[in-house]
Amino acid sequence: MAKVSKKQKAWTIDADKLHGVDEAIKLVKDNATAKFDETIEVALNLGVDPRHADQMVRGVVTLPAGTGKTVRVAVFAKGAKADEAREAGADVVGAEDLMETIQGGTIDFDRCIATPDMMGVVGRLGKVLGPKGLMPNPKLGTVTMNVGEAVKAAKGGQVEYRVEKAGIIHSGIGKASFSNDDLRKNFDALVDAVVKAKPSGAKGKYLRKVALSSSMGPGVKVDVAEVGAA
Repeated sequence: MAKVSKKQKAWTIDADKLHGVDEAIKLVKDNATAKFDETIEVALNLGVDPRHADQMVRGVVTLPAGTGKTVRVAVFAKGAKADEAREAGADVVGAEDLMETIQGGTIDFDRCIATPDMMGVVGRLGKVLGPKGLMPNPKLGTVTMNVGEAVKAAKGGQVEYRVEKAGIIHSGIGKASFSNDDLRKNFDALVDAVVKAKPSGAKGKYLRKVALSSSMGPGVKVDVAEVGAA
């Protein structure tokens, strides 16, 4: 039988009870007692099978209150567009030189943006960036001529979501230090984006289960009916 830690004994959550969103956020924050500012995470269980192309759910959403994280952005661009990226706050900007750095094993960024003319170079990094979810994609706004806007969006609270093999989307919606109102705004923005991204191949109930948790804390089940997007 697994040993229950002192921290687990102190948790004040009924694992089987369904909670309203606001109540769930409060419970998660109350139980986020680690010595660091824990990330508040949401898990959305969807009625899709992502093995089928017409049931894939993927997109980006800007969280109104931001993520609470420092996001490092790399941009593949040349000339004026490279200057635009730097002025917007990009952390790493380059072309063939950046490709060689990445091929050498150095990936010092969280988001990757590219201008369309650079995709011939970026394409050689598919096996490196793809598995890490860093490959620029026009559908996600990361292959664009508006690199300045893309960099600002990435640093200003934009997050990417993608359904996993089990039909679940995991995403951070802020930090335990955020106010309850800010976490609720971010939660609503994410859920709204995922619901609007419902694929044509999805049948039956789409949003099946919702849970909130912190990095080191317990999961709190949310009443899907209360979310208002079932």
